[in-house]
Amino acid sequence: MLTWPVRLEEQRADGVTIVLRALTRADRDRWQQLRLDNEEWLRPWEATLPTGPEAPISFGKLRRLLDRAARDGHVLPFVIEADGLLVGQMHLFDIVWGSRWTGSAGYWLDRHATGRGLVTWALAMLIDHAIHDVGLHRVEVGIRPENTASLAVAHRLGLPDEGFRAGQVHVAGAWRDHIEFAITADQLGTERLVRRLRQGEMPSD
Repeated sequence: MLTWPVRLEEQRADGVTIVLRALTRADRDRWQQLRLDNEEWLRPWEATLPTGPEAPISFGKLRRLLDRAARDGHVLPFVIEADGLLVGQMHLFDIVWGSRWTGSAGYWLDRHATGRGLVTWALAMLIDHAIHDVGLHRVEVGIRPENTASLAVAHRLGLPDEGFRAGQVHVAGAWRDHIEFAITADQLGTERLVRRLRQGEMPSD
């Protein structure tokens, strides 16, 4: 079952250490600067409300909301670290228990950290943790057809393509189509995606 906070860490063969961990008070300056520097870069891909822009909230309130939702079992709100430097976030959100035991993955990365396979590894770490440690049955990843970089991540990890979803999520001010990828505990079995990456069965870049 879900426990929080939790820290996941993997070191790649190239020496890069990737960590997924909770957002902390000490991250305030780095996180705020990243969001400011990447505002234009991320705007086309980030979810919005159909009723209009949300009122901004403080970093402290955001961190408390995420931690509370994690403790309640609704989200896994990780930040991504590469060699000790915060470079983005990797969330498992909309976690549903009951008869479904499902969650959806979403992420963003500093534009200067792209092209290094960091999201591929971070998503593999998240899926492995969600299925093998948390015990979820299914992890979903919805990706816009125009987002070729994220589509490549899903393909590298061998996530089954479940097809086109019209107007699935409100993004950048409009309802946007997505392609749904998902993997279940039955499909993953006892395997771990990180192990496949480490053994070179899947490219990480």
